[in-house]
Amino acid sequence: MKTVVSSFRDLRVWQAAMDLVEDIYGLTRTFPNHELYGLAGQMQRAAISIPSNIAEGHTREHTREYVQHISIAQASLAEPQTQLEIAVRLRYVTGDQSIGVMDKVSSLGRLYALRNALRTRSEGGSQARGAGPKTPPSRTQPQTPGPRPPKPA
Repeated sequence: MKTVVSSFRDLRVWQAAMDLVEDIYGLTRTFPNHELYGLAGQMQRAAISIPSNIAEGHTREHTREYVQHISIAQASLAEPQTQLEIAVRLRYVTGDQSIGVMDKVSSLGRLYALRNALRTRSEGGSQARGAGPKTPPSRTQPQTPGPRPPKPA
């Protein structure tokens, strides 16, 4: 049975991304104070961008735009992975502390499946979500003129 998705909040991938944000914030609380606007802040912003892009994409009218935002969220996954590695190297967190967060980042690889499903749906016909194809008029084809105003007397 398929689950009806009426909001981005219904997407499991968005829910998992929100969990990642909480984990990143929890982890960065232990960072030294001088990292508040450095690595800690960067990790928080990177984590926040993932569910934010999923949500924004879901609210877009056209599937192509949705795919674009999912792709951005997917690419953003590399940021917290890299930043977490830096935090381990700087000994702000232990390898054991980072494992759970890294696992969550890896599980968000479901974005690949969502992006591919959206691309398949987009290529199968409709560009606008829930509507038929919308093709703008070609710039090379002449446009049919509208009615002309009456000539002055």
